[in-house]
Amino acid sequence: MQRRVVVTGASSGIGAATVRRFAELGWETVAVARRLDRLEALAAETGARAIACDVTDEAQVAGLAAEVADSGGATGLVNNAGGAWGTESVEHASNADWRRMFEVNVIGLRSVTAALLPVLREGARQSGWASILNLTSTAGHDAYPGGGGYNAAKYAAHAVTQVLRLELGGEPIRVMELAPGLVHTEEFTLNRLRGDAEAAQKPYADVIPLQAEDVARVLVGAFEQPPHVNQDLIVLRPVAQTSVFHTHRGELAARDD
Repeated sequence: MQRRVVVTGASSGIGAATVRRFAELGWETVAVARRLDRLEALAAETGARAIACDVTDEAQVAGLAAEVADSGGATGLVNNAGGAWGTESVEHASNADWRRMFEVNVIGLRSVTAALLPVLREGARQSGWASILNLTSTAGHDAYPGGGGYNAAKYAAHAVTQVLRLELGGEPIRVMELAPGLVHTEEFTLNRLRGDAEAAQKPYADVIPLQAEDVARVLVGAFEQPPHVNQDLIVLRPVAQTSVFHTHRGELAARDD
């Protein structure tokens, strides 16, 4: 069976970069997102199959799984769809924002995984193995003020990943997690700050952040490992960021002895 991977959240940022990287290395790709126009442009560029799907809509997710199965199956799944909205404190946050973050980062991840597991099992029967990688965040490992809803959602996604790995024990399906730190993409921080373009640039001032392509190289590299190698958790940060609380701004230079 040809190596074939489904990537959610593929219309921009890390998802789009991941589809491009898989395609470069000869994988068949299925690019999934809500915005069909962007997916079609990516498909024209990479040869991916474009499927419009909102991962928070169970009926659409069921249709996604059926189309993937009918069009050639899959041996890989990247749960990349996600997002953050708002930086208010726990006291002043909006429940609507929290629900939105849990719907896409946690429940959507679960829905897509559950719907595609039969497809991945069939892929494993034919090729000998299958892989799932959940794109979480360092926000799912270290909390910070103003991160409440996003921290909670990504901590939950981290826990779901751990549980899934235990539940699939004994099957030839590896379950991996990639948790990036500071990544500069065109939409993530802009959406989180509700369209404030000036404020959205401040986290990246005087620092060299990760780019979507950096994350994609590491992500796809995990799939390219021998199938018995499972990278349970990959934490990826720019050199200037030593933790969620510590980012060096300015030039990086070796200290004098």
